[in-house]
Amino acid sequence: MKKLRLLLGDQLNSKHSWFQNTDDQTMYCMFEMRQETDYTKHHIQKVAGFFAAMRNFAQELEKAEHHIVYFNINHKNNKQSLVENLNFLIKENNIEKFEYLAPDEYRLDQQLKEFCKKTQIESEVYTTEHFYTERKELANFFKGKKQFLMENFYRNMRKKHQILMVDNQPEGGKWNYDASNRKKWKGDTLIPPEISFDNDVSEIVSEIKQTDIQTIGNIHPKYFEYPISRKQSLKQLAYFCEHLLIHFGDYQDAMHTDKIYLFHSRISFAMNTKMISPKEIINKVLETYRQRTDEIDISQVEGFIRQILGWREYMRGMYWMLMPDYKKENFLENKNKLPKFFWTGNTQMNCLKNAINNSLDNGYAHHIQRLMVTGNFALLTQINPDEIDAWYLGIYVDAIEWVQLPNTRGMSQFADGGKIATKPYVSSGSYIGKMSNYCDSCSYKKTKKFEDDACPFNTLYWNFLDEKQGQLSSNFRMKMMYSLLNKMPTEERVKIKEKANHIIANLDAY
Repeated sequence: MKKLRLLLGDQLNSKHSWFQNTDDQTMYCMFEMRQETDYTKHHIQKVAGFFAAMRNFAQELEKAEHHIVYFNINHKNNKQSLVENLNFLIKENNIEKFEYLAPDEYRLDQQLKEFCKKTQIESEVYTTEHFYTERKELANFFKGKKQFLMENFYRNMRKKHQILMVDNQPEGGKWNYDASNRKKWKGDTLIPPEISFDNDVSEIVSEIKQTDIQTIGNIHPKYFEYPISRKQSLKQLAYFCEHLLIHFGDYQDAMHTDKIYLFHSRISFAMNTKMISPKEIINKVLETYRQRTDEIDISQVEGFIRQILGWREYMRGMYWMLMPDYKKENFLENKNKLPKFFWTGNTQMNCLKNAINNSLDNGYAHHIQRLMVTGNFALLTQINPDEIDAWYLGIYVDAIEWVQLPNTRGMSQFADGGKIATKPYVSSGSYIGKMSNYCDSCSYKKTKKFEDDACPFNTLYWNFLDEKQGQLSSNFRMKMMYSLLNKMPTEERVKIKEKANHIIANLDAY
């Protein structure tokens, strides 16, 4: 029976059971398509990175003597549509059965289900063999519960997979070392030179421009620095374990003008394209920890593992439990437009200038820059979650909707009313000053509320609490802040309101 097997751009798992044997009757197919480059405006590094990783993967399959058909973005037979490309190959090659790996994005999952309903040949779907959990595992875990606390899910995952466990108790005596993961980096702890692969993607960048794909951000076409092969992914992981794990937990929330990556692993693009698996990563981290327990504290290791075993698997489970309605959630009824400086980095607010320009230049920002700088500002200025979703999905090289959407709409923008986060992640300028050096060279002052040179975050923070009191005042984690707000003198509240309204009406002037 002649089979056609589809591989999507984020399904580059060379360890999958599909590839353990060759078969003359099996044809694999991969497509670079306008369908995928155009549904939102992506960072040019994201498009180039995906194409480069896909092409490398196709070459590896060919070397292993698998039969693969690959359509570059400008291939003469490329219809630029998934369904049309599949129909073309099925007809041209007299295919009798179609097989595919379950997509992680709802949009593609629905498209392929519809395709299989309409096609005249037999079809079958397989797991990607990548995640710790199955799609519905989290939904089953929280069945009948009113709250979906990540910490409960994370502890269950630790027990189930016996990770950092001793006799069913957490190794070290604590489940979570988050309180130890909030140090400010002051330049006194050495960060080794970053590993760089200097991948030449100039040919791909030329093709992107020739086909007039609209992108955002910047790229150096001869120095794409993220892993684009399994071999490079393993090198990136080894570098992190050898040089950065020792201080990862301490500084995972820190931000600094002089350092883009600090002690972060930069492994998310490789992991989200499935060139490397979460199990491989966690096993390597644990192996390093066991070999260097005299140097590496458990708080560094637990902080990293929590992000992958806990948060990443949790976000995927929440996505599949709550879609498709989740994409429309707007609990706080925010309707404002994203300011233009999110696309240019031209703002006087130093924290936003750094986080946005890092994003435009590198397709990267770590979780605190995303949550407590750009996300915090978007929420305080009451931006429509559709707008901030599109920005996050487009601007980061590692952004795929299953992980981006619940992080943005739920964690960052509280648009789901508390399904993911138990309170809105908003703060004044004081938090940013505590975790970074951004405020030191900013034209605005983090200690002022409504003067001309007052940090906009301060005014916007109190205004946000005032504006959303109807939706948030009953939240038990917000009671202390609402108590402070309600004790504030009326004259001060009026000044805050006036200043905040001016900022929101003139965002691109700040």
